Amino acid sequence: MHLQKAAAIFRKRFGESIDGLLPIADLFDNISDILIFVKDRNFRYVAVNETFASRCGLPDKFAAIGHTARELYPEPLAEAFLEQDKEILATGVGFHDRLEMHLYPGGRSGWCLTYKEPIRGKDGTIIGICGCSRDLAAPADKAKNYDALSKTVDFIHRHYDEPLRLPQLAEMAGLSVYQFDQRIRSLFHLTAGQYLVKVRIDAACEQLASTKEPVAQIALACGYSDQSAFSRQFKQAVGVSPLAYRKRMEGS
Repeated sequence: MHLQKAAAIFRKRFGESIDGLLPIADLFDNISDILIFVKDRNFRYVAVNETFASRCGLPDKFAAIGHTARELYPEPLAEAFLEQDKEILATGVGFHDRLEMHLYPGGRSGWCLTYKEPIRGKDGTIIGICGCSRDLAAPADKAKNYDALSKTVDFIHRHYDEPLRLPQLAEMAGLSVYQFDQRIRSLFHLTAGQYLVKVRIDAACEQLASTKEPVAQIALACGYSDQSAFSRQFKQAVGVSPLAYRKRMEGS
């Protein structure tokens, strides 16, 4: 019933919908620390879960349908979310593990990990954006350190093609290498080194699936000066070689 109601409201207002993704929000209605959202390419919410509605002070999740973040969130959160969405539409590339501020119960701000991906139609064009944000429940003495760590994690995602070193990243976060590694472990359940590999392999998967660039060029673009080292690490992480992964994605 919820899915039909959401789709009917959206069609009535805008004459379009992304029906296939509406069930996603319903699956998470009873999970209080995860926000789920689906938007069209005009940044209007198509579906959200009940936690999202509660955080935004809405009577129910259907009240969010057709609205944008700018209409539901206070600044500067609204502007930050809008800029994220614009970048995804422009590049066609989503993001994972973004450490950022969000709304917590009662309207207070808190830290979360956000994931966003573009939604593509049958012809490959982007027709919307979907994502989720998971609360990071942390004591006040740890939460206050997330600001510097957030900037460092964002730096990794923007500069994974460069020869990043853990001492450099730890210094950027104002932490020792040991402290930096422990914070990354507590957030992502990976060592800092493993997390850097994950970011690079995620980027390589995206490029292999969406471009025709040679594997050697993708290796360089993802921070590997040695193609053979890249191929070994890729196969270890993904289970198949870069070329096999590309063929698999072309056939899907």
